[in-house]
Amino acid sequence: MNASRKPLEETLPGVGRLSRLPVFLSLEGKRAVLAGGSASAAWKAELLSAAGAKVEVYALDPCEELIELAGKPPHGAITLTHRAWRAEDMKGAAVAVGAFAEDADAAAFAAAARAAGVPVNVIDKPAFCDFAFGAIVNRSPLVIGISTDGAAPVLAQAIRAKLEALLPTGFAGWAAAAARWRDAVKASGLSFSGRRRFWQLFTAHAVAHPSHEPAEQDFERFIAEVKGLGAAVENGAVTLVGAGPGDPELLTLRALRALQAADVILFDDLVSREVLDFARREARKLLVGKTGFGPSCRQEDINALMVSLARQGKRVVRLKGGDPLIFARATEEIAACRAAHITVEVVPGITAAQGAAARLALPLTGRGHARRLQYVTGHAKDGQLPGDLDWRSLADPATTTAVYMPRRTLAALVKTATAHGLDPRTPALAIARATRPDQAVVSAPIGDLPERLAQANLPGPLLVMIGCVLEGRGETSHADKRRIAVSN
Repeated sequence: MNASRKPLEETLPGVGRLSRLPVFLSLEGKRAVLAGGSASAAWKAELLSAAGAKVEVYALDPCEELIELAGKPPHGAITLTHRAWRAEDMKGAAVAVGAFAEDADAAAFAAAARAAGVPVNVIDKPAFCDFAFGAIVNRSPLVIGISTDGAAPVLAQAIRAKLEALLPTGFAGWAAAAARWRDAVKASGLSFSGRRRFWQLFTAHAVAHPSHEPAEQDFERFIAEVKGLGAAVENGAVTLVGAGPGDPELLTLRALRALQAADVILFDDLVSREVLDFARREARKLLVGKTGFGPSCRQEDINALMVSLARQGKRVVRLKGGDPLIFARATEEIAACRAAHITVEVVPGITAAQGAAARLALPLTGRGHARRLQYVTGHAKDGQLPGDLDWRSLADPATTTAVYMPRRTLAALVKTATAHGLDPRTPALAIARATRPDQAVVSAPIGDLPERLAQANLPGPLLVMIGCVLEGRGETSHADKRRIAVSN
């Protein structure tokens, strides 16, 4: 019998070192001092004006762009003063920006700004800057800033171009609608849970219909839908989410959205901490420890905790390695939620066999080799080899079999399967920590695999795949240094 343990709240590592703190300044109606008359100064004047600042430009010889911009600013007024800047110009300014060719001029400007308590930026001279201008994706009031700390401006611009292509321009209208409706939602009489549900509906609709111009009838429809839920809106919900076999890049978009909306995340030992990095930072993260042959939380305790948290109005994510519907006890958890009248959803994940096969560029089916793929578990509830496996199907040479969790039972499985007709020369792979940087593979005929596996002593969760499609697939690849292969 496995020892039991209690759910453990886990504190994940905090924010890593930031070369710059991303801060969005409110400049509406505030003074911004700009020294210099070059084209680069004109671009900064345009940005400051677009943010609503009253831009005061000091330049002996302003360029044509600056003159034209002052005549037609994007938002805040731009005033040109045809002289050099002075220290007294800094008084009462929110920010100061300078464009200078010489370091001595830049140093003097920066020193004057700091003496007046004004944050300063000197264009293309990071040594004199308190803040930096990054590349900008503008869907105002949705604004995204991108910084490489001056190390790679071209990379920042390339990332900006990618984000511009990914983010529909219609998001600007939805962000503006959120600003218009926020006070009305607060005054609607909805509870905290109801208001949260409103914004969930709002966000889902914005993401699904970004080109739709939000109107008052949308607001009224969302309010009516929340009120129509009645007391049910006070309940939380449970989402079973597949974390995949380890590589966080295999998470689905739905899984990401669930993690970023969660109040509480109940996760297993097999979930990689890199996956948890994508979760909402404020969410509680509870390790509920389902791991083979070690101390584990009892399933009934996990069910009770999940239901209790949802009844408190929490959005609960039950995060499982691989796919939640494949050997992950989803049946009990779904039943517990339904018995408690808690809304439950399932977000599928990449199961270990798919992830491992993809990492190895290994087809699991193939004409003339395998017409069927089957997943079987390597141990029963008591930890022993299941007594009800279909041994004829394991022996079928036209079948690819993925055996999950077979570490302790593989020798017994191979002995029984070969006794029922499985050719001991059938190619097989044992894959540990599939898709992770330290993924390791042992390749051998299935009859030899238990002994080879014992010699290799591979770490972590284990998967065994058996079938003719694996022929020649286990040799060491120089293109993938992360893989260890013991070939036959």
